[in-house]
Amino acid sequence: MPTFLRLPRRALLLIVLACAGCATQPAVSPVHAGHPAAAQPAPSGSSVAVAASAAPPVAVHSAPAPPTPAELRAAFVKRLLREHPQLNQAHIEHLLDQARVQPSILAAMTRPAENRPWKDYRPIFLGQARIDAGIAFYRDHRALIDRIAARYGVPPQILVAILGVETYYGRQTGDYRVLDALSTLAFHYPPRAAFFQRELGVFLNLPRSELPAPRAELRGSYAGAMGWCQFMPSSFAHYAVSADDDGRADLWHSLPDILASTANYLAAHGWQRGALIAVRATAAAGAAVPPAPGSAGYTLAQLAARGFTNRALAAALPPATPVTLLAVQGADGPEYWITLTNFQVIMRYNTSALYALAVTQLAGAIADGVDAAPAGMAAPR
Repeated sequence: MPTFLRLPRRALLLIVLACAGCATQPAVSPVHAGHPAAAQPAPSGSSVAVAASAAPPVAVHSAPAPPTPAELRAAFVKRLLREHPQLNQAHIEHLLDQARVQPSILAAMTRPAENRPWKDYRPIFLGQARIDAGIAFYRDHRALIDRIAARYGVPPQILVAILGVETYYGRQTGDYRVLDALSTLAFHYPPRAAFFQRELGVFLNLPRSELPAPRAELRGSYAGAMGWCQFMPSSFAHYAVSADDDGRADLWHSLPDILASTANYLAAHGWQRGALIAVRATAAAGAAVPPAPGSAGYTLAQLAARGFTNRALAAALPPATPVTLLAVQGADGPEYWITLTNFQVIMRYNTSALYALAVTQLAGAIADGVDAAPAGMAAPR
């Protein structure tokens, strides 16, 4: 585990995912499992063409038609009741009957902000207004935030920044009914139907006493994320905690519960108290950039051998420390970052490295604004 470091705040910048660097890579059309690429026709007059023409006809069997939304729903209900026999089928059917397909949700799934390069993604979450709002939010609730941060070992500015990126400190928690979002994606979005059917099942099985309103009235994001910290139903079931002594985790109205649940999620996924997140790497002339930036793990010594170094980090951590090299397309060209465990933990909250970078840089700006550098969060120069 890395030695505890208290380092300069301004060096705090985090790493961005290599996918941002993909702006420099040739575009590749996605190939989904079960849909092989179409065969190319043989050249005219080739031996392949002759062999094909002489071959006896082969029976062609068409692929079975995919299940309809109604069939998906019927199978889902059957499976849900088998796994949770205490549920009432009539009640479940009634809830699903109330769900409405939302075409705007399907459209939003095809154009996530994380598909943009970092130079375009960063301004969305690091505008001065959002930074100032985060500074004010932290100052207004500092005693509570610091107490929860100390309990879970997560820097207070990280907790504030996650709320800032997710919901603008509780101002934008989502306009879609959670029931509509999960049902639309569970039965009308084949690429991730299995995932959203699982989330819908968890949502329908959450105890009514744990929710602040009837299920059909709860609102959240276009993906069905709920509350200030935007937990999916499975995250709500596993990581939401009550910190205000009423025994119920309220992620909509209780700031102690919201902050504690966010911190609990990060701690449960391996947050290292006092450890670094990421540092900027210096690339030597002719540095060997990985063919797929962001996909390969190294040790500090191996990265140095490839031409990527950070002197302060090398002086602070053993050469065998496992790290990852990530590339991002910044406003001034390619940037390279060395990331550590805590960066990967932030990516458990949202799998985009752009998201993790935004959280960390917003946290740094908030730390600067309140003149209180979070221990272990600043990156060495």
